[in-house]
Amino acid sequence: MRVGIARERPAGEKRVAATPESVRQLAGLGLTVAIESGAGTAAGHADATYRDAGADVVPALDLASVDVLAHVRPLDPAVAAGLGPGAVTVGLASPSTELPTVRTLVERRITAFALELVPRISRAQSMDALTSQALVTGYRCVLEAATRLPRFFPLYMTAAGTIPPARVLVLGAGVAGLQAIGTAKRLGARVSANDIRPASADEVASMGGTFIHLDLASAEATAGAGGYARELTADRGALQRQLLAPHVADADVLITTAAVPGRRAPLLVTREMVAGMRPGSVVVDMAAESGGNVEGSVPGEDVAVATADGAGEVTVVGLKDAASAMAADASRLYAKNVSNFIELLVPAKDGDVRPDFDDEVIAGACLTHNGEVRHPPTADALAALTTTRQASGAEVRAEGRGRAIDETEEGAG
Repeated sequence: MRVGIARERPAGEKRVAATPESVRQLAGLGLTVAIESGAGTAAGHADATYRDAGADVVPALDLASVDVLAHVRPLDPAVAAGLGPGAVTVGLASPSTELPTVRTLVERRITAFALELVPRISRAQSMDALTSQALVTGYRCVLEAATRLPRFFPLYMTAAGTIPPARVLVLGAGVAGLQAIGTAKRLGARVSANDIRPASADEVASMGGTFIHLDLASAEATAGAGGYARELTADRGALQRQLLAPHVADADVLITTAAVPGRRAPLLVTREMVAGMRPGSVVVDMAAESGGNVEGSVPGEDVAVATADGAGEVTVVGLKDAASAMAADASRLYAKNVSNFIELLVPAKDGDVRPDFDDEVIAGACLTHNGEVRHPPTADALAALTTTRQASGAEVRAEGRGRAIDETEEGAG
């Protein structure tokens, strides 16, 4: 069967879903691989390296001819519509925000696997794209902050005086947050962190950070499935911001990494909290693309916020395409996630893709199959959207009939 790798179209996206190394892995499963010319250029892989690995490099990928389409960004509805019935897709799908694409996948009877739905169990770690890309993003957050902060990160003791280390505060101690803590620590900063999961305190300490304990809730009340945090209630969220305010004000750099899978990012920091920081401070919002942890952050832009004392400004960085900015290593990790997952779909290693839905990894990652949405939250969201549209259409038709009746009566009069 044929695996297709297209060049990613979204602006700013430089990653690719296959590397020469992963192509060799797929070829070893008996699969043929077709890759669109230029797909890996931005990630450091020339067409020739893919040919050497055994792939067919084509000027443009014929979607109807591929049995499996591997991708990085969520598919556009037009791309999904171009696939043949029964085709398989593997990649990040963002199902909660890409419902038109989900509808097209259902209509075309595509079997779609969303890597963000891969269960967080030991056997699936090598396929966990969220973790691999969060590793890249957490590292990148610190670099973005360091280039904007008008002072050093590390402690310097010189003949001209001592320069104290920068104070870095990280909110959210998942994979990205822990990587941010470790990177900032390696640069010499004094790092503290907070997460609503008290159990993460040991992980923060293991990376060299100091955990900030807030009296919010027990671990049982805040820990969600798969180790993810649950979103706090409105009251607890307000209390969290109140308790965090003095720590934010004391930081030179604030990095926010909190996310709840499938939901809008929680608001952790208000504009007033940012204004309470010292002039020249930097805030990096890793969650800017999913709604933002910081009020007023804009994806892909730096926003200047005046300090409360009017003495200067704080720079709020809305991170966008962070993993893509480090396309070579991000692609190396992501492509391995993809090829490991596809290997699971070819149990006999004979080139025949046969998903076994009794396998908890395959079943858990399946978004659509055989004309149905297999992920319950997405199925509910799509049903709600369909109901809303049908209701809106009925109102429009009723309004149209009303206008027609009015015009007829006016003409008769």
